[in-house]
Amino acid sequence: MIKITDLKKVYKTGSLEFEALKGINLHIKRGEFVAIIGPSGSGKSTLMNILGCLDASSDGRYILNNNDVCAMNDEELAKIRNREIGFVFQSFNLLPKLSSLQNVELPLIYLGVPQRERILRAEKSLDSVGLLERKDHKPNELSGGQRQRIAVARALVTEPSVILADEPTGNLDSKTTDEIMNLFKELNQKGNTIVIVTHEPEIAAQAKRVITVKDGFIVRDIYNYE
Repeated sequence: MIKITDLKKVYKTGSLEFEALKGINLHIKRGEFVAIIGPSGSGKSTLMNILGCLDASSDGRYILNNNDVCAMNDEELAKIRNREIGFVFQSFNLLPKLSSLQNVELPLIYLGVPQRERILRAEKSLDSVGLLERKDHKPNELSGGQRQRIAVARALVTEPSVILADEPTGNLDSKTTDEIMNLFKELNQKGNTIVIVTHEPEIAAQAKRVITVKDGFIVRDIYNYE
């Protein structure tokens, strides 16, 4: 479902150039649960941004669900982000004045889904993360773990090809981290493709496949068969 070939990313500041990605080759099949790990400055966040169609590569190819991402303009990238990718962020990125249901509805509004269908799909998504009874609560009325579950529900509501989670447990305590990781495992068992970016080895170890990035290269790609 994801096919990356010789992907490179160069940042330019005046006459200075920094090569963040130096030739990444990566295939991710539908239904995989993958963790991308690496130290600060390794290139993992750059890779995440390109996977999420938030940034463009400087060279190489990226095919997402049979779509040639590198050939797209900004408008086309925005459409594929909304349709194919569900994002989960460390800081939740929930709108404070909206209820849980309204926050989960947002991606469907951008897709032009009628209101009645939006509500039904948002309720179904909230139910899938065990928080339907909190649909009328605003973010400040929820715990950190509940807010991240709402963020996961929002990522699921468009039925995306892949869920991209950027340090999804970074703001959570150990108990809540375990709950969120168990949720990701449950979603993966239901067939969802999940890619997590993290700097924490104990988080990465819970995925079925761990990809290590260092100095702009993939230096390790192992499967966890436990």
